[in-house]
Amino acid sequence: MPLNRMRFMNTYVDNVTEEEAVRHIEECVKNRTIGFVVTPNVDQIVMMEKNLYFREICDNAELSVVDGHPLLWIAKWYKRPIKEKICGSDLMPHLCKIAAEKGYKVFLLGAAEGIAAKAADILVEQNPGLKIAGTYSPPFGFEKDEKELEKINTILKESEADLLFVGMGAPKQSVFIYENMHKYQIPMSFCVGATIDFIAGEQKRAPRWMTDHGMEWLYRLFKEPKRMFKRYIINDTKIIRLAWKYRKAS
Repeated sequence: MPLNRMRFMNTYVDNVTEEEAVRHIEECVKNRTIGFVVTPNVDQIVMMEKNLYFREICDNAELSVVDGHPLLWIAKWYKRPIKEKICGSDLMPHLCKIAAEKGYKVFLLGAAEGIAAKAADILVEQNPGLKIAGTYSPPFGFEKDEKELEKINTILKESEADLLFVGMGAPKQSVFIYENMHKYQIPMSFCVGATIDFIAGEQKRAPRWMTDHGMEWLYRLFKEPKRMFKRYIINDTKIIRLAWKYRKAS
C-alpha cells in the first residue's frame, strides 16, 4: 500500500521522509511484494501532462517520492508542503548500505556497456558484504526486441535479486519496469536515471550545496549545454504554467 499518498499537480505522490520510504521498501522486500519506486521531478511532471501512459505508470507505483526543490516550493505554495526531497541518487546508496547490512541482493540494469559493472564494484567497495546479484547493459532498442526482453527477464528472474536499480532515463525505465516486473519477479524496482553513471564516475553530480538549494539543473546545464538546453530551458519552464493551472484546480 502507498504511504501518505496525496494528489499533486497531474499525478500522486507519497508525502514521506526518506527514512519512512526506506522502511516501507524493507517491508515490501520482506513480504516479497512486487512493486516499484518512482521519483518524479520537474521534467517528469511536465512529461506526464501529455504522456498519459507515463502518468498511469507513475500513479501505480508502490512509492512515488518527489525529486526536486522546485516541486517542494510549488507544494508549499499550494499550502500542502511535502516533507522531503528524495532523489534516486541519494536513495540508491542508502538502500545499498542497508542491503549490505541485511543481506539483500541487488541488480544493476542500464547505462552503457561495462558501466553498471563498474558501479557495482564501487558499491561493494563502499559497502563491504553487499551482494551483487548481477549487472546488465541492454543494447540500444532493446525495448522493441522481444527476444532481448525475454533474455533480460530471464537474467533478472534467475538472479533472485531483492532490489533492482534501473538506469535508462525517463520514461523508458518506468515503462520497462511496469510492463515486466511480474515477469522477472524481483520485489522492488527503482527508476534511478543517471545514478549508475554517477556512482561509476562517468558523470559528476552537482556539489551538495547546489543540490540542497535546487540548483542541480544549473550545474548540469553548464556541464552539458547542448544536451540539457532543451530539457531545462524549453521543456522544464512549462512547470510555471502547470503550477498555476493545478493551483486553480486544487
